[in-house]
Amino acid sequence: MMERQIDSDIRELKELILTMGGCVEKAIEEATQALILREPKRFALVFEQEAKINELHIRVDDTCVRIIAKQGPLAADLRWVIASIKINTDLERMGDQAVNIAHNGARYLTEPPLKPLIDLPRMAQQVREMVRGCLDAFVRKDLALAEQVISKDDVVDGYKNEIFDELRNYMIKDPLSVERALNLILIARNLERLGDHSTNIAEDVIYALTGRDIRHGHVSLDQIHAELHSHTQGKKVTP
Repeated sequence: MMERQIDSDIRELKELILTMGGCVEKAIEEATQALILREPKRFALVFEQEAKINELHIRVDDTCVRIIAKQGPLAADLRWVIASIKINTDLERMGDQAVNIAHNGARYLTEPPLKPLIDLPRMAQQVREMVRGCLDAFVRKDLALAEQVISKDDVVDGYKNEIFDELRNYMIKDPLSVERALNLILIARNLERLGDHSTNIAEDVIYALTGRDIRHGHVSLDQIHAELHSHTQGKKVTP
């Protein structure tokens, strides 16, 4: 069977997004490892990745516009293009958050450590898993994996709250710790936002796969599973 032109175009689009996602992952890894290992020279690699992310951001948008204008996609194809546009925006903003970590981390590393970093590396690891998971879900069209990413958002939020509470106590007890504590608080906030963007991408994958919008509790995952089960049960099975 001859491949449709739109299939080729969407495959190209997915490859661009996957490349962009790889740059985002690299930027996050370099930003967090530079902080954790106290290797400030690695922050420069974050800005290199951001430049690539910004270039790909434009290319993905241009590709989406071309597909819509020339192919007139319908139904599932259109959902994938729409999801790609939204995912593109989230990935670009994730690059910005990695840069924010680099800026805040660079300021923090100009002074002696405030405390051993325990929860922050754990939080960063969870965020990296969410980023990898949402991209894998997109590439594999994996509904279950997208749901797993969403479930991890509460874990990341929990780490952020614990970090905020601990650093608040440091600031209360020692006014000289305020600037360093604030830099770590900002980094935890940057990581939380990365988790939020990963969740957004996972939600877009679910929309592309099912046509159902789960944002703001509009439709629950349980409802989607019930609908999918009902649809499957209603199909005639050919012996």
